[in-house]
Amino acid sequence: MNLSEEGGKNMSKEKFPTKLSMIWHFLRGSKVYFGLSILFACLVSLLELINPRIIAFTVDSVIDHKDVVLPELIQNCVDKVGGIAFLRHNLWIIAAVVVIVALLAVSCRYFFQSFTAMGSERLVKTMRDDLFTHIMHLPFKWHSENHTGDIIQRCTSDVDTIKGFLSEQLIYLVRIIILIVLVLFFMFSINVKLALATSTFIPIIVGYSFFFHAKIGNAFEVADEEEGKLSSIAQENLTGVRVVRAFGREAYERERFEKQNEHYTNMWTHLMRLLSAFWMSSDMISNLQMLVVISYGAIITVNNGMSAGNYIAFIAYNSLLLWPVRSLGRTIANMSKAGISIDRLRYIMNSEMEEDKPNAVTPDLLQDIEFKNVSYQYENGSTEVLENVSFKIKAGTTFGILGGTGSGKSTLLNILSGLEKSDSGEVVYDNDSISGYSEKQLTKFRKDKIGFVFQQYYLLNNLTVEQNVKVGANLANNKEYVDIIKQLGLADKLSKYPNELSGGEQQRVSIARALAKKPTVLFLDEPTGALDEETGRKILEYLLKLKDKSNFTMIMVTHNENIAQLANKIIHVGSGRVTSIEENLTPKSVEEIGW
Repeated sequence: MNLSEEGGKNMSKEKFPTKLSMIWHFLRGSKVYFGLSILFACLVSLLELINPRIIAFTVDSVIDHKDVVLPELIQNCVDKVGGIAFLRHNLWIIAAVVVIVALLAVSCRYFFQSFTAMGSERLVKTMRDDLFTHIMHLPFKWHSENHTGDIIQRCTSDVDTIKGFLSEQLIYLVRIIILIVLVLFFMFSINVKLALATSTFIPIIVGYSFFFHAKIGNAFEVADEEEGKLSSIAQENLTGVRVVRAFGREAYERERFEKQNEHYTNMWTHLMRLLSAFWMSSDMISNLQMLVVISYGAIITVNNGMSAGNYIAFIAYNSLLLWPVRSLGRTIANMSKAGISIDRLRYIMNSEMEEDKPNAVTPDLLQDIEFKNVSYQYENGSTEVLENVSFKIKAGTTFGILGGTGSGKSTLLNILSGLEKSDSGEVVYDNDSISGYSEKQLTKFRKDKIGFVFQQYYLLNNLTVEQNVKVGANLANNKEYVDIIKQLGLADKLSKYPNELSGGEQQRVSIARALAKKPTVLFLDEPTGALDEETGRKILEYLLKLKDKSNFTMIMVTHNENIAQLANKIIHVGSGRVTSIEENLTPKSVEEIGW
């Protein structure tokens, strides 16, 4: 399963059952900004409609000497400045009013765009914070089943798509609807017949916009998924570039990337063709509408059905109407893209975080650990990774997990540490099932008392070696830290960054980071995998010496039978099962084992 496959497992407990519910959640810090933005958008629309009426009044009443009935408030203002005769000889007053209205419109547009920008940036921050926090608290199993490239693509590209829709298209949609209503009101007040002729084009534009809505939505969804696949390939190759080059896989990986890139490009080309057809149709119908208004309006005016001033005003209103109607159609079509992006984020936000069970307990991690009939299977997996596995680990001992590649060793370690949860059975710490632990407390104990050395070690590249080692450190004094650094041969590497180190040096930093926690339980997954024989021996000797001194439990996963002989107890794992158990062993020293 990947991110593009929205499984039904989350549907029963959806936090956000609808698109609107999630958007409303994200808008919690932006509503005031967007509300003010809509207010000023309405003022802009209203002010833009005043000047055509002023022009119509000037042409018909001031210049053409026709009697025009004005609203009482406007008539009172005209009378106060000296009446129409005075205005006829002082046209600069009308020009000044037009300029003042235009300046007010510009000022309102400034506030409209400013509040829109503030609201949209606040929205994006909220979305990113919520997504990051939610993703960080999703189960380890969820992260194992979903590609990092897909997650990144959704948290960047889809967030930007939603931002664009809410901050631009949706706000403009409100403004467009208000503007259309006001323009039609003024049009019908000027000439009903011409207004009806103009209005017939609106349902046509909206209708074919809905037609393109579904087609564009489907094409955008496919293109978005292909972008996620492309991002995954790029991410895999950039993080594993040394492996690619070491095995001469450049040509293969380039061909794989170019093939996916070509497929992605073709998807977007198809989407652009749909959008071009939509825009072309919109332009054609809009121009036809303008032609009808000019021609039919001229006929009505020549036949004395409408004054010249009103004809000019009507054409001005029609010009104002063309943009919002065309934008309305395009906004409807673009809603499909935003809808797909919202659903893709809903998949993440509806994925269930790890939650505490009632009466959750707090582990000490100081007593025995027991696996009881544990089974585990990846989502939609055809076979079980672990099947009915049972064993017991005594506190303070070294426990070895031995098996070949794909035997389930690392998965077993993840379940032991609580990073992944079993499908059945239970893991018992201190006589309590790990499933009953408080997730908050378990996370704290993983941070404070459990040391991890992963097979695929991960270091923070923006931190120095010293800063990486001290991440979450619980060292009592600086002497302990100095001893760890010295024993692991990192004294001259402290000021460097991980990308300046070799693979073996990075693994030693990973081991130092785990030991700096003063762990109660130390998990080692192939701890000497990237080390040469001499360095590996020294580090194993140091780990065993430190374990005896600090009396922590050490659980070691390895495929090397000789290294496994360092343990007090060894389980052999194969095909997801414990094939045999060696108990009550007298651990060999590092000098006694082969390599």
